[in-house]
Amino acid sequence: MAAYVIVQVGVREPAKFEAYRAQVPATLKKFGGEFIVRGGAMEVLEGEWAYPRCVVIRFPDMKSAKAWHASPEYAGPKALRQASADANMIVVEGV
Repeated sequence: MAAYVIVQVGVREPAKFEAYRAQVPATLKKFGGEFIVRGGAMEVLEGEWAYPRCVVIRFPDMKSAKAWHASPEYAGPKALRQASADANMIVVEGV
């Protein structure tokens, strides 16, 4: 069953965050990840959304999504994101 990593992002340091964005796509390939949403125009229809940016990444399954997040391939980019942005991240099974 597919799994989706959903991220809310508030960028604090744009230059560092751009370096992160440039590195992430290569880290997804090994785990079958693909961007479904990567930024773009967004409007909150109901409730509250913590940060102004949204990212959705589809993986073949939960195991692949979690392996990507914990992988050596993503460790460097993840450190850049954590240093340059505030974020909420979840992984959820989908259809």
